[in-house]
Amino acid sequence: MIRIGDFSKLSRVPVKTLRYYDEMGLLEPVEVDRSSGYRLYEYSQLSTLNRILALKDLGLSLEQIAQLLGEGIPPAQLRGMLRMKQAEIQHQVGEEQARLARVEARLRHIEQEGKMPKYDVVIKKVEPQLAAAVRRVIPAYEQVGQLYGELFAHVGQHGGRPAGPPLAIYHDHEFRERDADVEAAVPLAALLPGSEQVSVRELPGIEQAASMVFKGAYEGIGEAYNTLLAWTGTNGYRIAGPVREVYLRGPESGPDSSSYVTEVQVPVEKA
Repeated sequence: MIRIGDFSKLSRVPVKTLRYYDEMGLLEPVEVDRSSGYRLYEYSQLSTLNRILALKDLGLSLEQIAQLLGEGIPPAQLRGMLRMKQAEIQHQVGEEQARLARVEARLRHIEQEGKMPKYDVVIKKVEPQLAAAVRRVIPAYEQVGQLYGELFAHVGQHGGRPAGPPLAIYHDHEFRERDADVEAAVPLAALLPGSEQVSVRELPGIEQAASMVFKGAYEGIGEAYNTLLAWTGTNGYRIAGPVREVYLRGPESGPDSSSYVTEVQVPVEKA
């Protein structure tokens, strides 16, 4: 038998780790010296330690390894555990490849423009939201604001209160000079009665939204849209649903339109 220090040198595994494996029941010493407290191992245990290290290198948790060593799991179950780990690693690799593509796109932009981009785009999940909404075909996009007076009047009439900033959903598949299909919505904290003009419903969530925050008057938001749409193409995405604008700070904050803050959300999926 050999002491834990020598066992550590032979296996190149720190003493602290060996003690932890002992506490977990993964690799217990053959004997513990009563007088000195030294843990004593046998040379044959090096093969068990190597198996622990090999399984750990595959990404299995110490709890899974303890189960494998202690219960003699059949090959079919081991294959199942490894296939799950394989799928997990493949998912992680896919996410890192997507991150790498975004880094490369940012580098190309900086190299071409000589500066950081004006707007930043992130992929986020948007949860479903109860809302009062009015959907209508309006002569021009800038007239969407007229719908909110009707919405807020309806909410107030029924004793409701907004649960978040108002938003607009643009249902047309492309930009329209006139006759735009637009839905104005106000998130609600609780269910309210609807009417012929106002529907109360759950706005669907968005699994992946390319999101960008624009600061300034609404007249200048077109530049931000160009950046957002260019980003989606460069990063291998395509539009997968109606675009939304969330008015985080708008006319209610005062006459200075340069202080308006709008989040643009574009549902996307991998092309």
